[in-house]
Amino acid sequence: MSYISAEEILPREILASVQQYVDGQMLYIPRKAEKKKIWGAATETREKLRSRNEAMYTKFCGGRSAKALAEEYFLTEKSVQRIIRKMKPSEGNEKEQPLGGKNEQRK
Repeated sequence: MSYISAEEILPREILASVQQYVDGQMLYIPRKAEKKKIWGAATETREKLRSRNEAMYTKFCGGRSAKALAEEYFLTEKSVQRIIRKMKPSEGNEKEQPLGGKNEQRK
């Protein structure tokens, strides 16, 4: 993010008012609420994470354990479990399987 000198864009009166609070320091002025962008909107990161999470969920459904996925994707096992829980379609009152894999039981 670059900065613009306040002297170049603000009227003298407003600049003098701002200098009463902040003199000679950098000041961040946030965007208006209606102009804010959601996280990841300016880059491909959001899409890459969605794609990674879908691949992880597919592998989990195919029998890979959360521990193996954590090692493969360089994440903690808890992070993998959270991702899988979010990806899992919610189906009424159906009891969820443990997140350790098909053959592993949670202790």
